[in-house]
Amino acid sequence: MPTPATPVVLACFDKFRSTASASDLCRVVADVAWERGLEALVRPMADGGEGTIGALSAQGGRLRRSTVTGPLGEPVEAVWLMRDRTAIIEMAQASGLDLVGGPDRNRPLDATTYGTGQLIAEALVAGAKRIVVTLGGSATTDGGLGALNAMAPLARFRGVDFLVACDVQTTFTGAATDFGPQKGASPAQVGLLTRRLEQLADRYVLERGIDIRSIPGTGAAGGLAGALVSIGARVTSGFSFVAEEVGLVDAIAAADIVYTGEGRCDTESFNGKVVGGVCELARDAGVPVVVIAGDLGEDFVLPSSLDASMISVVSLTERFGAAQAWNAPLRCVREVVSDLLP
Repeated sequence: MPTPATPVVLACFDKFRSTASASDLCRVVADVAWERGLEALVRPMADGGEGTIGALSAQGGRLRRSTVTGPLGEPVEAVWLMRDRTAIIEMAQASGLDLVGGPDRNRPLDATTYGTGQLIAEALVAGAKRIVVTLGGSATTDGGLGALNAMAPLARFRGVDFLVACDVQTTFTGAATDFGPQKGASPAQVGLLTRRLEQLADRYVLERGIDIRSIPGTGAAGGLAGALVSIGARVTSGFSFVAEEVGLVDAIAAADIVYTGEGRCDTESFNGKVVGGVCELARDAGVPVVVIAGDLGEDFVLPSSLDASMISVVSLTERFGAAQAWNAPLRCVREVVSDLLP
């Protein structure tokens, strides 16, 4: 008689922001699976925002460090990834809100993407033929002007395959309204920033003949996406990009059970984010999913497009309390997985 195949467990977590990396969360699941004699696949995930470099570096490539101009003009050290002739740049490393200490310490009118442009220019000099800029967590609403200034002369980027990875549909001139308050902008500043974006959109039309105002996603990272689109970049889903890079579809097809999760799950988790994307791919493959979240939003509900009978949801806060969920998420995840795996 043929020997029964060893069950395969796939771990494909997003980070728990400020408490646990995607790689560490996946490793905890894999360790439990291996202890039980099961096979484990590890695919740390991200949606194109913070943590993307960490997730993709697990699949190989060379991490590089560069000192560039931070969002408020101070020097910062940014990490980026070179894999073959592809450079992957996480804009939050150079122009992120966390670099300035959050919205209360930000200066929304001054925050610049110049440092991100410096990384892009450095990647070109290093020999990149494909440049992927992942967006999310920005401090900026400068319409990408700072980045373009740092990249000058722009003509040298002709022939480079440019990709902008993000998880929002916000248009270029809507960036300040949608995200300005999260970056510390007052209502008056939101109005000023919006007018500035409208003027930049006109300028980009005059200089490059491309009207970016109606293109979904160009408002990502305070309009940085739009600026890069104006010089030839394409906008793509951050989750889809990372999923393709790590071979997630094939990994799910090979699995008998999938474990995923993020720090907080709410309705937005099913709008271009990791948890929703993983659940959709698992649905298509007919593979059950366990979602482990640090906490669940009050509005959390599984979309009707998913089969609720194939998805289990665990809240660490509900099971262990907020203090343990925040301070010891890896231990909590390990206990949950130990209880669920045979």
